[in-house]
Amino acid sequence: MNWRHLRAFPWLDTRARFVAGTPSGGALLDIGSWDGGTLGHFAELRPDLRYFATDIEGQPERYPAGCKFHRGDLRVDPLPWPDGTIDRITCMHLVEHLGDLTLLLRETARLLKPGGQAYFETPHPKSMIFSSPRGEAAGRCTVNFFDDPQHVRPVTLGSLAGQARAAGLEVGPMGTSRNWLFAAAWLVCWLLPPSHQKYTAYLHWTGWSVYLVAKRPA
Repeated sequence: MNWRHLRAFPWLDTRARFVAGTPSGGALLDIGSWDGGTLGHFAELRPDLRYFATDIEGQPERYPAGCKFHRGDLRVDPLPWPDGTIDRITCMHLVEHLGDLTLLLRETARLLKPGGQAYFETPHPKSMIFSSPRGEAAGRCTVNFFDDPQHVRPVTLGSLAGQARAAGLEVGPMGTSRNWLFAAAWLVCWLLPPSHQKYTAYLHWTGWSVYLVAKRPA
């Protein structure tokens, strides 16, 4: 789905709603940018923004044109950008891969402008009891938390909120992350054979992911 169609309705997707609130022409940093799929959606939604990205691996050739990429490991490597230069930070499905969030949250607090906000998303702990997918989606779609062998541990919103406050951030909205169009598709997809599309709809219907927004004090 091209996210330019969400410009008038960003509330349909939790991530889109957050990105839509970025000031005009502002700077957005995606931490843990991986293959750039979601970053590309952000650029469809807000082509006016200046994009930055970092990942231990990453595929910067697939990122939006002009995106500034830094290859680094947030367990040990500080980020290269100056203090107080970023309006919005997104960090999706990274915290569960890290044993220690201290550097990640410290760098988030340092980089945000006063009043700037960060969006964190991670699997809900209930994902630990979900059944692994079958059929075409087996091994390709993470449903049970441990279907991804790189997951270290689930991170609850309470734990994340406490660590964000310790880094000097103010904790704001939190809850279930969904794309309501994908969630609605489950009403049809549940009748279909196992597939990646079916499990994507299932994850949004069940509320498999949770999010937290944190802000640097103004």
